[in-house]
Amino acid sequence: MAEILVLFYSRKGMTAELARQVCRGIESVPGAKAKLRTVPQVSAVIEQLEPAVPSEGPPFATHDDLRECDGLVLGSPTRFGNMAAPLKYFLDGTSALWASGGLANKPAAVFTSTQTMHGGQETTLVSMMLPLIHHGMYIVGLPYTEPALTHTRSGGSPYGASHVAGLSAGKLSDDERLLASLLGKRVAELAVRLSPER
Repeated sequence: MAEILVLFYSRKGMTAELARQVCRGIESVPGAKAKLRTVPQVSAVIEQLEPAVPSEGPPFATHDDLRECDGLVLGSPTRFGNMAAPLKYFLDGTSALWASGGLANKPAAVFTSTQTMHGGQETTLVSMMLPLIHHGMYIVGLPYTEPALTHTRSGGSPYGASHVAGLSAGKLSDDERLLASLLGKRVAELAVRLSPER
């Protein structure tokens, strides 16, 4: 069974909702399963530590989760056209995995949520791709053969799935849900094909 790690950070819940849709796409692929994980917030207050286990939602990710996965889908809200600090902080600590090649030759994809249509979706998606490329992962996007990518009036990009919160009243659009699911499905299909057991 190919295990796809869906690793995200979310403050207001919409990136988390995209993550759930990505998981649905992964789970639709025979021979694949999703593993949902998050990262803790970072704080300027160094005396106070985050609890070892979050009070709600999925568990915090470990480097073992990365090492053991067969594919990875990263998600973050946009922060000035870049991924949020908690996800970057987690990725910055993966140099041992980089040195060992622990993520090399695994498929990976990215997703994001922004407040506005031109709030930096695509640059955020690319910012998440850069460390994955350095790790030697295969980057998976969304092709224009997916009709929802052409007629979406909200989120969605060939670089990855996305959501525009300012257009939504707190809900993903049908196209955003579909594209997030398709992204998960594409990563899972590739991971199954790349599995050494095939």
